[in-house]
Amino acid sequence: MMKAQIQNSLFMVSEIKVSYQPKFKACERPKVTQSKDAYNILFHNWDQGRIEMNEQFFILLLNRANNVMGMAEISSGGFSGTLVDPKLVFGIALKSCASSIILCHNHPSGNLKPSEADLTMTKRLVEAGKLLDLMILDHIILTKRDYFSFGDEGLL
Repeated sequence: MMKAQIQNSLFMVSEIKVSYQPKFKACERPKVTQSKDAYNILFHNWDQGRIEMNEQFFILLLNRANNVMGMAEISSGGFSGTLVDPKLVFGIALKSCASSIILCHNHPSGNLKPSEADLTMTKRLVEAGKLLDLMILDHIILTKRDYFSFGDEGLL
């Protein structure tokens, strides 16, 4: 009896289920054609009470037509940084069947200049995305007043 219980427990696994339940029709999804579109969507969906308080990292998930499927928080940190785990970024993007993503984080200081850590992390994520055939279209640094686009500046 004990041996049968041990053997059965070796084959018991949890089922992983992914679902997507949008709150609106596919034709009503916002479209991203330029960095300003991405900034506006991100800014209007950002918790304005935290934009100047602590650094957060989000991704915009896009379909093949560059319509926004959703926005997902990857991490929330302190005033001067937050950790970004590539496994979370790509895990969410792949589970969502996104065709591409836009990276975004805020700088609570208001400084739009990317740090060395921002540049290094972006390069790593772009390379990983190429391996997965999941393009990173841009990385936006967002503040309450303006934004910086890695794509517009040729940094992707």
